Amino acid sequence: MYQAAQKPTMYFIGVTTSRSSIMRVFPEWARYLGLGDCAISGMDFVPHSPAEAYREAVSFIKSDERSLGALVTTHKVDLLKACADIFEELDPYASLLGELSSISKRDGKLVGHAKDPITSGLALEAFLPERHWEHTGAEVFIMGAGGSSMALTWHLMKPEHGANRPPLIVVANRSAPRLEEMQRLHQKLGTDVPVQYIHAPRPEQNDEILAGLKPHSLVVNATGLGKDAPGSPLTSAAVFPERGFAWDFNYRGDLVFLEQAQAQRHERHLHIEDGWVYFVHGWTQVIAEVFHIDIPPRGPRFEELSRIAAAARRTRMEGEHA
Repeated sequence: MYQAAQKPTMYFIGVTTSRSSIMRVFPEWARYLGLGDCAISGMDFVPHSPAEAYREAVSFIKSDERSLGALVTTHKVDLLKACADIFEELDPYASLLGELSSISKRDGKLVGHAKDPITSGLALEAFLPERHWEHTGAEVFIMGAGGSSMALTWHLMKPEHGANRPPLIVVANRSAPRLEEMQRLHQKLGTDVPVQYIHAPRPEQNDEILAGLKPHSLVVNATGLGKDAPGSPLTSAAVFPERGFAWDFNYRGDLVFLEQAQAQRHERHLHIEDGWVYFVHGWTQVIAEVFHIDIPPRGPRFEELSRIAAAARRTRMEGEHA
């Protein structure tokens, strides 16, 4: 049973929300954005929780006057499956991709948005060289087939990118149903970018896929391993592609995938990215929806929000190591 919010409140629906930097960042952002006396509160669920648990949380947010909305991570697909009928409106991305990352209220209606197609693209463009796919012929290997993975593939496939699209996307996942669901969605999109869907319950299978990638390829850990659960989808014997890009959607946790990439950084000439920029884009996009304000994804206002977040993150890390 959830308690009524005492002040305007945004929720974070995740797995280990109290460990997230957002708990320290949000109050600083709220001051800078002039949001007034508001709060953030975590709602933790184990991955693939029962539908009733998701429905109780979403119904509470909908009915509670001071509960304004939420950011959803990890549970994006499962939550929408369980709660689609509770929403009066879903944006086109949420309807198309079958996942949502943002819950907000507008004109008395509960609204769901899938922000990952936007935020994953913004985060990728922040580190990937311009016209990368067109110039290199590099491939993409995504480990994990959840909502964030689906959103990233959609971004990479967009016809408006023209020749600057990867010649092959490989998606591997420990369970087959999510892969089958992704394949159905890709067929619905009608993309002409080739995709391989590989059921890989063992990390050694991911190692084998990794070994076959072309130079300059992008390797993504979208499994949650390293944050929601310990470990990596790769073994210690994995070899990254020469001059490749290793991107972990996580920015906190044991981050084993990033450690594996770091060990090969110089030998394989790797570019390594954690999920911090994705985190900033993801949260600012959802805060804009929940509080009905404009937060541009680029420019001085966004740069200041990034600076505030980085400072709060440093303070948190220094406190943990004091």
